[in-house]
Order: sequence, then C-alpha cells, then structure tokens
Amino acid sequence: MYVYGEPADRLIIELAPTGMIPTKSDNPHVPVTPEEIVRDALEAYQLGASIVHVHARHRDGTPAYSRDIYEEIFSGIREQCPGMIICASTSGRTFRDLDKRAEVLGLNPDMASLSLGTVNFLRSPSYNSIDEVMKMASLMRDRGIRPELEVFEPGFVNTAKYLLKKGFIVPPLHFNLMLGSLGSISADIRDLVYLVESLPEQSTWTAAGVGKFQLQVNAAAILMGGHVRVGLEDAIYYDHARRDHATNGQLVRRVIRLAGDLGREIASPGEARRILGLARP
Repeated sequence: MYVYGEPADRLIIELAPTGMIPTKSDNPHVPVTPEEIVRDALEAYQLGASIVHVHARHRDGTPAYSRDIYEEIFSGIREQCPGMIICASTSGRTFRDLDKRAEVLGLNPDMASLSLGTVNFLRSPSYNSIDEVMKMASLMRDRGIRPELEVFEPGFVNTAKYLLKKGFIVPPLHFNLMLGSLGSISADIRDLVYLVESLPEQSTWTAAGVGKFQLQVNAAAILMGGHVRVGLEDAIYYDHARRDHATNGQLVRRVIRLAGDLGREIASPGEARRILGLARP
C-alpha cells in the first residue's frame, strides 16, 4: 500500500498562463501579448503563485521563440513580481530546431522546461529525440538553469534517471507531472501515485491535469504533499461541463481555497526557492 510522505511545509503554485495552443477564440482571457502575460503573472503573484511558466507569442497570437519577445516578458515579471521564479518553455511542439528552442536560455531564466521524450497531442506531436534531450539538458546545466523535468508518461522518468546517471542533469531534481492529455498517461489518482513513487529519491514534484482533469489532479497533489500547476495553458474552462471560460486569476484563487481547506499553506517565492534549492534573485 502506498504511504504518503510528509507534506512539504508550503504549497508551491505554478501559473501556466498561455501555452502554445489556446487562442482568444478558444477563451478571450488567454494572455497573448507581453503586457497581458505580465499582467496575469502579477495577479497570480499577488494571490500567492511563486512560479510562472512562460510561453511567448507574437502579437497575432502565434507561438514565438524570439529572445526579444521573451526578454520583454521576463523584464516585466522581474520588475513587477520581485523574486517570482521564471520557468521558460523550450517546447518542441511548434519549433523543431534546437537553436530556436534554446534561444530563451540566453536570458538566464531560473528554470526551463525539459521534455524528456516525444509525446503525441491531439493537434500535433512534441518531438524530443534522446539526442535533443541530452543537448538541451547540457545547455541548461552549463548555464546553471534548473530544468523542470516534464513527464507525460512513465518512461520519461526512466529517461530522467539515465540523464542523472550520466551527469546531464544534477540534483536537486524537480519534475512536472502532466496527466490527462491524449497520448499521455491518464489522470486517475493511481496514475499520479505511480509516477510519484517512480521518481528518484529527494525529488520535488508538481502535478498538472489537462482540461477537465485540472482540479482533481491539483487536489490529489495537495493531499500527497506535492505542488500544483494551474492556468489557461492546461485548462480553458473553469467549469468544463458548463463550458464556463476561466481566467488565470480564477484558477489560482480556486487552488488557494482548496489548499486552505486541505491544510496546506502557500509558499512565498522565497520559500519556493528554498524548497526547490534555487538561488535567490
């Protein structure tokens, strides 16, 4: 029988405000411009979020990799949200070229996503060969950027263990467990328990549910002593059955209420940095 570990002192909330897929036609509240992304990050920061997972968009809403756009977003967050942890996307879902994906690393974010393999999504796959994963991991390691290890299915955990053994990644490790997307592991509670039990010792982890699974995965993560990711990147509806459009602020507020009811206090950015072993800004 699985025995839950002692909950972390504080709950880290990560906001994923934008992503690469949702558009304003899907939900008019999806932030697209740097100003909109910074605005939503600031609201989440004031509510209690400690991490923001940043995807860049062109002003027409299409995905972007440009360092200039990311720099505008990062500078706004750093100015308005002191100490907030910035996690940059290096996704292979839209851009295959590794140089394009790695361009944002030149801005030295605190963290950057490292997808540990290829995964199929409904609209398009995200390509990540093992060679690409190792190269991206090496770039992050050499720059002192903490990888957020993206796990979409159990085999990705084995890849992380291999990277650790070979020195491509170094402790402390932090995982983002993504459940409920088509082509990835489902979002049953037993799936989350299995992933968590599979992680290397002393790892920290965040869990996110896609679409209608966001709330139940967040609740399970809070109870299991993990951390949570919320935002319009993963779920555009507040009530999926009724198709009520969410805002990023609403999703953060709901998690905070739930955490309070379940006895987890919210981590400040400084506490989040301590929990994750990140340097202070």
